[in-house]
Amino acid sequence: MSNGPSLHMPADLAGESKFQRWTRVGFIARGLLYIVIGLLVIGTGRTEDLTGALEYLGRGTGRLLLAILALGMLTYGLWRLADAAFGIENGGSDAKALRKRAAAGLIGAVYLYLAYKASRILLDGDAGSANTQQQADTMLDLPGGALVLGLAALLFAAAGAMQLAKSATGSFMRRMQVAANEPLVEWLGRIGYAARGVIFLAVALLIGRAALDGESDKAGGMERALDLLSGPLLYAVAAGLMLFGLFSIIEARFRRIHDAPEDVKREVSRRAGG
Repeated sequence: MSNGPSLHMPADLAGESKFQRWTRVGFIARGLLYIVIGLLVIGTGRTEDLTGALEYLGRGTGRLLLAILALGMLTYGLWRLADAAFGIENGGSDAKALRKRAAAGLIGAVYLYLAYKASRILLDGDAGSANTQQQADTMLDLPGGALVLGLAALLFAAAGAMQLAKSATGSFMRRMQVAANEPLVEWLGRIGYAARGVIFLAVALLIGRAALDGESDKAGGMERALDLLSGPLLYAVAAGLMLFGLFSIIEARFRRIHDAPEDVKREVSRRAGG
């Protein structure tokens, strides 16, 4: 039984590299985006995806915050790509490790893309990108485009299944430096991963339907996936996304983060201007 709060302090955060510390900022950025998405649904009924949340954060005095989060997302994305390339988090060459490294590569690409979008918002005032339906329309005009969309749907379905598996097993706690009997943090993660799993599966359904019917207007991302839900289910998933955001912020403080190779860190330092 738990005897109250038992979060353990990560080993010597002060001794971490700048790369590791900025990666922690990336976890905070991820958390804030999901909290904003959930708050907008619950507070106003408005649905947004991650890019929309970035645009919301980038208004007015939020620009400084967005600049900090953009650098954090850049580092987080490169850290995930370093894991994919060098196995810094998921070492080994067996099938399980390779699957995790492939997933890390996809996550890294997503967050580099979000860092780019954040920079566009800072420079131009908006993300300036095509939405999922426009991207699907472009894809369907290409030879084999429907097949590519179908593969994208399968990737989202696999990602959703992985999120639900993490929720069921609590495997995400293995890298957290908290006591094994700390229930609060674990349940934040379990509920949060379950909510993300629902969203990813809904996105898979939307993209898969567009691929099968050849109709791009049936495609959609997180925003439209939330629009599929209604009533108590919508608010439950939105609350779950907020809890995932809170878990991400806790993860920023208490997760073990392995350092990346020096060439990756030099690239981040160069882009950060120092």
